[in-house]
Formats: sequence, structure tokens, C-alpha cells
Amino acid sequence: MRIQDRHATAEGRERVTLVPETLDDLWHLTYIIEPGDRVAGDTTRRIQRNDEQLRDTGGEREHLWLELAVEEVEFAKFANRLRIAGTIEECSREDQLGLHHTLNVEETTEIEIEKLWKADQNDRLEEAVEATDNPDIAIATVEEGEANVHTVAQYGTEERATITSTTGKGDYARPREELFAELTAVLARMDVDAIILAGPGFTKRDALAYIEEETTDLAGKITVVDTSAIGDRGVHEVLKRGAVEDVQAETRIAAEADRIDELMERIATGETVAYGPENVAEAADFGAVEELLVLDERLRRERSKEGEWSIDVDDVVRTVEQQGGSVTVFSNEFEPGQQLRNLGGIAALLRYRLQ
Repeated sequence: MRIQDRHATAEGRERVTLVPETLDDLWHLTYIIEPGDRVAGDTTRRIQRNDEQLRDTGGEREHLWLELAVEEVEFAKFANRLRIAGTIEECSREDQLGLHHTLNVEETTEIEIEKLWKADQNDRLEEAVEATDNPDIAIATVEEGEANVHTVAQYGTEERATITSTTGKGDYARPREELFAELTAVLARMDVDAIILAGPGFTKRDALAYIEEETTDLAGKITVVDTSAIGDRGVHEVLKRGAVEDVQAETRIAAEADRIDELMERIATGETVAYGPENVAEAADFGAVEELLVLDERLRRERSKEGEWSIDVDDVVRTVEQQGGSVTVFSNEFEPGQQLRNLGGIAALLRYRLQ
């Protein structure tokens, strides 16, 4: 994320001009922009022609600058864009004021956001700016007969390829080198800065030896990690072990995996935790929250008044921060966030046990 300008406006609001540079940045903006905000930028819009001399063809697209009063925000991951829908409040064509429009924000699209910025939203914006220089990482997990390739992003991990082969003995056995060759080809096509090669046993070492023999450029990007499984489980082990952090400093997903593991361990041993909105709010009122864990999807729903919680989540966040506690907002896209959702979408690591 690149910040172009930031300045105060009226009634405590601030206007930030920024340029999202990656798909991660668009995902971050999903949890920064909320209903009631103002978002402005360049766009195209189909304009109905009133010229009687021209036959009506359903309107022609024109380039416009406009500002929306935001009603809805959607991260369209597979379309590589962020959709921001709302009512046109300002526009380079006055006849479009008050009409509905959807602003499609893509990578490198400059937009302006005016809002009352909350502390966690400022933290998320800062995180996105700092993450701009982080390397892109792929995690390849391999064992006899199968290999999987995932990419690491701040909104979660994505499976990019699954390669299978028949191994063993006999006339119909497929040489394991064919599996390694396909894996090498997949990794060579990926635009990443680093690769973590993981899996159980010695297969990953043999795969590395094959890659080193075939391509020195690719081999120089690889770090090897031992895991007990491949696929999604293997990727989770890589994240838990901090292997990604060794390559990509302070990776969001690895941090979330670490926090949720501590939470689950404390729950299993009956130690100092609280989970569920009412219990966490009570702990915050007592000043007992050391770290607040909240799901981004739930946080956004509650702020938009679409949720069911009886508490004001912003009051809880503000109380925790005023008492010196920290706040970690979890991604709904990754397994730790899904585990947090099963606990009500909000939990806390406590300084001491409540009666």
C-alpha cells in the first residue's frame, strides 16, 4: 500500500489518498472501508443519452471522477478487485448526483477515503504499508506420490497446484523423478521470491537434489523444513514453526497461528482466557485483557449493525487499548480465524483469572 496524502477534515474525520499495490492491499481495504465512509476516485459509468438525434443504445461509458457515500464493500478475490457500492455524493457530472454506483478498485487504482478512523483500522493500514516490501513466498509440500504448492498472502494461503503420481515397484510404477519434474515446472512458473520445501521423511531432500540439478536459479530460493504431513496440514506446520517468518518478517498468518495455538492450549488446561462477546466484554471491564483476539469478518458485521452481539465491539477494543492491552484482528480467510469463529468470533488472553 502506498499513502499519497493524509489530512484532517471536519468533525474528527481524516481523508487519506492511497494506492493499493497488491491483492493483499485490496483485502485490507475490505476491513478498513465501511458503510458511511466517503470513497472517491476515477471510474467509468454508463450515461444515458438524451439527444433526440441519437438513437438510444443503452448509454455510453464515460470517464468520471466521483465520490460515494459507501453502502457495501466486497473483496472479489478471484476477480482481483474490490467493489465499493454506494450513492454518488459528488461527481464531475452533476446530473449523476444521488444515483447508485459501484466503484471497482484494482491494484494501482488511486482512491481517497474519508472516515472516522478507528485504532485497529489505522494499525491495519500501517501493516499494509509495511508489508509492501515483504517477499512473495510459495510453500511446496512433498512426499512419495504427491506434491502440493501453496502461496502465502496476508489474507490467507491459496492452493496453486496438486501433483500426484503412482509410485512403488513393478512394471507400471511411475518414476519419482516425474513427480519432481512436474513440481519443478510448477515452481519455475511462479513469480515468487522464496520457496519453502517441506514434508515428512527424505522425499523433500531428494526433490531438492533434483531441482538443484535442473535449475540453479530456482534452487537458490529454497528453504527446507521438516513437517509430519503435506497439503493444508503441512502448510499449517510450516507456519507454526515460524519458517515463513524467517523469510518474510512478521507474517500475519504465522502470528495468528501462534496466538490461536496459545488460546487453545490455555482453554485445554483451564488457564486464563475468555471467549464469546459477553465474557470478553466483562473481562475488559475488569481490566483483565492482555490481548484481545477478534475476527475481522465479525468486527465488520458488528460495526455495520448487521451483527447479533449485545456488546459494542468498539467500546471493548477502546477499553482494552486504554488499559495497555493489545488487539489482534484475525483473518477470516485462514484456519486460525476459522477456529476463532467457532469460539464466537472474539476471545481474550487474560492477565489473571476472573472469579
